[in-house]
Amino acid sequence: MAMNHLSLLRPLLYQSLVRQVRHTAIVSAAVRLPLLHHSLSSKPAICSRFYATKKAKAKSKGQAAKVSINTALVEDIISLDEVKEEMTAVVNALKEDFTRNLSIRTSPGALDHIVVTTADGKFPLNQLGQVSMKSPQVIMVNMSSFPEATAAATRALRESSMNLNPEVDGTIIKVPVPKVTREHRENLAKTAKQFSNKAKDSVRKVRTNAVTQVKRAKEGHSEDTIRLIEKQIQQMADSFAADIDKQLTAKTKELLG
Repeated sequence: MAMNHLSLLRPLLYQSLVRQVRHTAIVSAAVRLPLLHHSLSSKPAICSRFYATKKAKAKSKGQAAKVSINTALVEDIISLDEVKEEMTAVVNALKEDFTRNLSIRTSPGALDHIVVTTADGKFPLNQLGQVSMKSPQVIMVNMSSFPEATAAATRALRESSMNLNPEVDGTIIKVPVPKVTREHRENLAKTAKQFSNKAKDSVRKVRTNAVTQVKRAKEGHSEDTIRLIEKQIQQMADSFAADIDKQLTAKTKELLG
């Protein structure tokens, strides 16, 4: 009798067990899914990388880190102040050349830079002759104080970079002022470029001599110190070269109008 009742209850027990297993599986899946979703969504945040933009890269590439070193640490190797003074002198000489040789404004002082070579040596034109304006178109040089230098002064005027064609009348040299044409302005701009190139060459020469002096002092000093000094000298040269370019740009704009 008991066996018969057990046979009747077996299907009911089986169905109850199946329902319980299914419920457990559903609940477990419901618990795991949010965790899985959270894990997947968090991965991009962990693995994501930040890339520099092209603009940022270009800016970083164009700006070299500036080197600064205490002069007291290298004074027994080289005087950086003297190197700077030499480069400064080059730029100042360029400015003076621009003012004296490349002016489109006419005045007696425009001939002050002319150097006359005589048998007794080289002298500025204004020390040998009296320079004055006869008219807005003519500069007159009176050589009566040193008549023997008249020919040399005439030659110096003609061979200058000012495109002058002096005329001699006894001890008087008449210098017609060239008409300021577009061609004349362009020639002056070319001369300005030549002056600036020579100035850059002079700065490079100062830099080369300074670096050579530093290299000779390698013994007794660390390689890092030598390298830092060389980098600072290079930065000084680059800075003065940039200043020369700035001066040239301004002068070219002035000349070409």
